[in-house]
Amino acid sequence: MSLLSRLNRRRPAARSEARAAQATRPAAFGLAVLTALTAFTTLGPAATPAQAEPEDCPKGYFCAWKTDHATGEMLKLTQSAATLGAWDNQISAVSNRTNQWVCGYDEPGYTTSYWSVSSKAPDPAGTDWGYMGWKYLSSLKFVLTERECDGPAYTTWHAEPNPAGPSRFGNLNGDDEADLLARDKAGRLWFLPGDGSGKLVGGGWGAMNALTRHGDFSADGKEDVIAREASTGKLYLYPGTGTGALGARKVIGTGGWNAMTRLTAFGDLTGDGRSDLLAVEKSTGKLWLYPGTSSGTLGARKLIGAGGWNSMNALTALGDVTGDGKADLVAREPATGKLWLYPGRTGTLGSRALIGGGWNAMAQLVGVGDHGLDGSNDLIALTNNAFRSTSCSYQGCLMIYGGKDNGTFAPGSWDGQDRSWNDMSTVF
Repeated sequence: MSLLSRLNRRRPAARSEARAAQATRPAAFGLAVLTALTAFTTLGPAATPAQAEPEDCPKGYFCAWKTDHATGEMLKLTQSAATLGAWDNQISAVSNRTNQWVCGYDEPGYTTSYWSVSSKAPDPAGTDWGYMGWKYLSSLKFVLTERECDGPAYTTWHAEPNPAGPSRFGNLNGDDEADLLARDKAGRLWFLPGDGSGKLVGGGWGAMNALTRHGDFSADGKEDVIAREASTGKLYLYPGTGTGALGARKVIGTGGWNAMTRLTAFGDLTGDGRSDLLAVEKSTGKLWLYPGTSSGTLGARKLIGAGGWNSMNALTALGDVTGDGKADLVAREPATGKLWLYPGRTGTLGSRALIGGGWNAMAQLVGVGDHGLDGSNDLIALTNNAFRSTSCSYQGCLMIYGGKDNGTFAPGSWDGQDRSWNDMSTVF
């Protein structure tokens, strides 16, 4: 659940004095020089305030009123306002008909003193109006995701240095720490290098309905990303630059890839030193191997699973977790909640072994390479609302399952850093 509370009232619902408690994490933001617009008054004194109601708030604007019932003088904004002038500590009812979240602060410059940050969700259709706390608002900020009201757009990820030095698995920037990519709900892709920071890779990634990484497909020694475009079914290769950024994309599948599911960049399964791709055919449940080639494309596919793979709702490549030098696969069976290990064999997968049950409490499974200091590849899992533990429960926890190099894993432990991983739509 997000750290911020949502305060809404549906029109024409009864107008009681309900207010919601806010989160307590402090915020500190740099000042932004942005323009505040008003319909009937500026942010200073107005000669004759016009009367308005929620229905008068135009689409594309954030509107505010001094009354609890959203009538009378109306403020209109399309951009952040570091100060509110005559509207300082005056705003009561609000309507957000923009495509962005609007954050409210009790001090100018998007800061707080004793009152926590409030927020109003985007509602372009103007179906509701509500409140952002008592009349203590002194600045308003427009952001793409709610978490940016009181923190960075990305989640916090920390990894320990790999004692064996830089690894080619789970390593986009060539250092000795396992890293992640995370797509937020605004479609932006973030590179998380493992030191708690984040770097924007780019926007527009919401157009992709499959994202996978692990392995060098372009034969330049750097890890790459493969993505499927939802509108066309095309498959794209985004070559890694070795810095956490991605180069110009290249089509490696001209269409038809929407017929496949569970696209998984596996690493080298064929034993030729090139990274390969796995995918399940939706109509048949067959598992196909698409071998990598020296030109950075995919070769003719090979059947490695005759059927039944539609019974798995997650496939995750972990690299070598059995200690035999070959990359391995884990798959979750939603009917039972069991997680299965499929050991890699040259050109195929070996007989599966049970890792354990209860894995339906996980929203995502991610192969991360070596997160710790033991040189073994690990598994991380992002929890959903069914998850319970003594350290972190419900959705948004990141649990680490340390690999033992024998196909088994240590009990999961919360990384202790962030409880809001559910703010990210995809982590890989």
